[in-house]
Amino acid sequence: MSKAGHVTQVMGPVVDIAFEHGALPEIYNAIRIEMMEDGKKVPLICEVQQHLGEDTVRTIAMGSAAH
Repeated sequence: MSKAGHVTQVMGPVVDIAFEHGALPEIYNAIRIEMMEDGKKVPLICEVQQHLGEDTVRTIAMGSAAH
C-alpha cells in the first residue's frame, strides 16, 4: 500500500518522516523516497525503526541521504 509522507528532519543516516493521521507504517517497513540528484530522480530506501508519536516515524537510510 502506498502512503504519502514528507521528510521532516535528516541527521546523517537518520531520517524522520511525517504521515497523515492513520497512515503510519509499521516498524521494519521499507519507505522509498524519491530524491533529486543532477536533475534525475534517485530512490532512497529507508527502514522504519521507531514511532515517534504525532504521526512521525524515525528511519535509517539504506544509502546516502546527503543530497
